[in-house]
Amino acid sequence: MIRNLFGAALAFATLAASSTAAGLEAGKPTVLITGANRGIGLEYVRQIAARGWNVIATARRPAEATELQELAKAHPGVVIEPLDVTDHAAIDALAARYRDQPIDILLLNAAVTPSYPSAFKPLAGVDFDIARQSLLVNAIGPLKMCQAFMGQVAASAKKQIVVLSSKGGSFAESPKMPMMYEYRGSKAALDMYMYTLAFETPKKGVTLVLLSPGQVNTLTDPKLRAIKRPGVIEAPESVAKMLRIIDSLTPADNGRFLSYEDRSEIPW
Repeated sequence: MIRNLFGAALAFATLAASSTAAGLEAGKPTVLITGANRGIGLEYVRQIAARGWNVIATARRPAEATELQELAKAHPGVVIEPLDVTDHAAIDALAARYRDQPIDILLLNAAVTPSYPSAFKPLAGVDFDIARQSLLVNAIGPLKMCQAFMGQVAASAKKQIVVLSSKGGSFAESPKMPMMYEYRGSKAALDMYMYTLAFETPKKGVTLVLLSPGQVNTLTDPKLRAIKRPGVIEAPESVAKMLRIIDSLTPADNGRFLSYEDRSEIPW
């Protein structure tokens, strides 16, 4: 009886693992993208899927990600997975399901970004709940993803980890004014985590880079989106330029923080 139950459980686990990877085609590059339900992440899914590559697109609430669902219907190589990057047990479980799947590019995009009206609040307006959440999502989440999926990246052909950061986290390039305390602090922490990790990745043959996507219009309110802001670009332009940089990466780029626009190096 016990043997039969064990056999049934093993068969179920095998079926679950194979069904999770259903849609991923052998011989094609595979990209795992966090925060794929909207904005830059969704645009990455759109442009990478158009290449015919495999995409593992993660989102906290896939049932609400209607545009992502439409992309998955149109491109069989797109697989949607539920994931909150602050849930480390969920990250480990996802990594276990894909333990035998090489991941060519681990693309860490999920982030908490400041709302436009709250961005200019001074010290008195700092929201420490948002500060803690920003640190968990923007810095600790990517580090945990790297820890959980390093083996799958190292087993791939491209062996790349691409992390979206921001000039807002740069001491040299961030605005010289009191604003976005929560966001800027979390991105500075992310930069240091990845700077440190970049001393390990060459030992595994992995290239780790950080990219600044520019000031991308990710506002969802149509009225706010329509407001013209100097230097703000749309997601398709940002992603297309970042993909050109990703395509050109070599091991010599490991540990660099690059601008989406011209591949110039951003100082920490």
